[in-house]
Amino acid sequence: MTAILAIFAVLLDGLLGEPRRFHPLVGFGRLAEALEARWNSVLDRQGTRARFLGVIAVLLLTAPFTAFAAWLESIPMFGAAFGVLALYAALGLRSLGEHAEAVETALAADDLAEARRRVGYMVSRDTGDMKADDVARAAVESVLENGNDAVFGALFWFMVAGAPGAVLYRLANTLDAMWGYKSERFFHFGWAAARLDDALNYVPARLAALTYALLGDARQALYCWRTQAGGWESPNAGPVMASGAGTLRLALGGPARYRGEWHVRPALGYGNPPGAADIRHAADLVRRGVWLWLALFFIGGWLDA
Repeated sequence: MTAILAIFAVLLDGLLGEPRRFHPLVGFGRLAEALEARWNSVLDRQGTRARFLGVIAVLLLTAPFTAFAAWLESIPMFGAAFGVLALYAALGLRSLGEHAEAVETALAADDLAEARRRVGYMVSRDTGDMKADDVARAAVESVLENGNDAVFGALFWFMVAGAPGAVLYRLANTLDAMWGYKSERFFHFGWAAARLDDALNYVPARLAALTYALLGDARQALYCWRTQAGGWESPNAGPVMASGAGTLRLALGGPARYRGEWHVRPALGYGNPPGAADIRHAADLVRRGVWLWLALFFIGGWLDA
């Protein structure tokens, strides 16, 4: 049953994409912003107090909605429909593909200014002086990483814990995107959001990395995962991106500028730098991975029946 609901949710995402208006995460984000502005004052950004407030903030923002999702899922006749809607709201497969396609189209048309603008919607790094190769690399990296964050992670937690699992995962991922920075403002207050997101992504990220490997150059993907992932700052993005780079036979990683400062990032994968067409190849890899997961979910549910 859960596998069938997941299939319907993926189909709904493919048909409708992200809600253009009244997306529940928009309201949640505003609530999180208001709470952070009230609790994370300049005077409270140091040490234990800031971390404690960050822990309480994460609990207040995730526990009630997760519990409410569990209650709605338990309602006869309505619970299944809510499960589909909850996973649909947590997924971003079509949106990820649309962003990737916009960057690829601009690069293929040699419109570098538009390509920079479009990739700016996908990444947090500075894009104003990117060359075409830099834009393509940033887009491919974003597609591979967000394949887990926007798709596989939500699918995994939906299969494990139903609608409450998908809701908790998406809320934690949203808080990490908002607060999970090692800046002066969020170093302590955002600690709990970052750690919760790391914990929830630990298993799905490695399953996503394995999925990438199975759908491409498996030997190189597994080698890159084993030898390169540990050097990446994020414990979950490392395996996903290293495996994806290896399976696509691309050279990713390397220096990137964030908020005016250059960051030296390890190299990922082997091969040529990505071009415009490789952005589509990365998006196709994620899509094929999703259908592989859904097929396995369905077969597993049928065998257990």
